[in-house]
Amino acid sequence: MLLVTTYWRTNLTLRQLAPLFGVSKSTASRVINHLGPLLALQPRKRFGKDTVLIVDGTLVPTRDHTIAERSKNYRYSTNHQVVIDADTRLVVVVGRQLAGNRNDCKAWEESGAKDAVGNTVTIADGGYPGTGLVIPHRRERGQAQLPAWKEKHNKSHKQVRARVEHVFARMKTWKILRDCRLKGDGVHHAMLGIARLHNLALAG
Repeated sequence: MLLVTTYWRTNLTLRQLAPLFGVSKSTASRVINHLGPLLALQPRKRFGKDTVLIVDGTLVPTRDHTIAERSKNYRYSTNHQVVIDADTRLVVVVGRQLAGNRNDCKAWEESGAKDAVGNTVTIADGGYPGTGLVIPHRRERGQAQLPAWKEKHNKSHKQVRARVEHVFARMKTWKILRDCRLKGDGVHHAMLGIARLHNLALAG
């Protein structure tokens, strides 16, 4: 487990990592491929009636171009829909990886995140129109500005939604999420494992 977490934290190459643990490069690779999925976060299946969730997508630059596409960060990336509990800031769901050029509206549904949260109240940014999520108010055509009460709602919405950005910032201190060399489902397993470790650290 220490080898896997060290790999995720530092993003060292296997050639650099293996000697630190006194094993061969191939052994290090087998350990990562075997233990990585076992550390994965399990999605929460039940939510209290008063639970409020926050969802947002994050891009992970990925070298396996068979699962990635050029995205708004101009790199080959995968899109990951991450759902957190607004109160505890714990990650409750991480959707399946999708190509980085997939917009968040489609990724919300196609990644499985939508099915995982069911009818639980979920907050999102303006990139999720028509999804039934709680998004900021927008000006209607020909409207110069929003009414004061809508502006107030948007300000409150933004302050709460910022919590998911803070979670992303903490998760991306794990350098593997800045330039992932893993192939296939490796990036998804890393994302799930880091989400679980984030929850453990937050829960103390």
